[in-house]
Amino acid sequence: MKRKNITAITLAAVLALAGLTGCGSQNQETSESSSSDKVEITNVSYDPTRELYEQYNQIFAKHWKEESGQEVEITQSHGGSGKQALEVANGLEADVVTLALEYDVKAVQDAGLIEEGWVDEFPDDSSPYTSTIVFLVRKGNPKDIKDWDDLVKDGVGVITPNPKTSGGARWNYLAAWAYADKLYDGDEAQIKDFMKKLYENVLVLDSGARGATTSFVENGQGDVLIAWENEAYLSVQDYPDDYEIVTPSISILAQPSVAVVDSVVDERGTRDVATEYLNYLYSDEAQRIAGDNYYRPSNQDILKEYADVFDLDINLVTIQDFGGWDEAQETHFADGGVFDQIYEE
Repeated sequence: MKRKNITAITLAAVLALAGLTGCGSQNQETSESSSSDKVEITNVSYDPTRELYEQYNQIFAKHWKEESGQEVEITQSHGGSGKQALEVANGLEADVVTLALEYDVKAVQDAGLIEEGWVDEFPDDSSPYTSTIVFLVRKGNPKDIKDWDDLVKDGVGVITPNPKTSGGARWNYLAAWAYADKLYDGDEAQIKDFMKKLYENVLVLDSGARGATTSFVENGQGDVLIAWENEAYLSVQDYPDDYEIVTPSISILAQPSVAVVDSVVDERGTRDVATEYLNYLYSDEAQRIAGDNYYRPSNQDILKEYADVFDLDINLVTIQDFGGWDEAQETHFADGGVFDQIYEE
């Protein structure tokens, strides 16, 4: 089935279709707006988006009710991004996925559930908000952690999730690699040795980013948490007297990706509401909810409203510096890749 282009099909057209009556039972069965007073969709997401989507779901439900006259109930599912992608590929029913990186959405595509071209369906490569990777340390920074090279020193306990299951962990790994790459002028042997020392200092490899935050913040493990920027800010917000954020000299532009799960929405008749659910993430109201939850809005004008929160001048590499996600996954995170090599050593 050919994908519907959101730029070609407006919400007004959807509503016009929903408003038609007396057009036969077939139209009633294919339009969720006319067939039911309530629709349910599931958003399968990754660990640190819980608070973001709890707030967003409320404004979207109001928006959808006003525009379509229909109530919508959104079920949230959270976990390590790679694990979540695998769950969807193996049958976990999701109308939409909002995962930590493009590669995880592609894994769902490769399972035959999402059509090609999804990355172009929504603006900014279907990435309505971005983030980056920072350090969360204990108040006063007792280990004097300032940059990535401090994380390989003896006696520094590091907390980061497992790159095999967590999207955030893969961003963490690549940001550290980018620092070592610059430090050693591309000498791969020295870069690998740096990464090996870093992971020798890792005390716990949790399956997801939220689990790693729990290990550091609630369980008191380690001296530094390598974290999504939004996770770090939420921890400081909740425990302002206990933690502070350190921004490294080099980090990475982390682009979480969103997509409609075509096979599911076509079977359930939820394409219209699922598409609008992701489309409305780009509205001004939703962009500010993203900013309030310490994600960087993709709308650059709204991002500037948070200039007092985010370091907008941070030196960020991108996934393209690693050849894109297919190449990065194959080189670093596939079975037998660089991560397996250094971690097994």
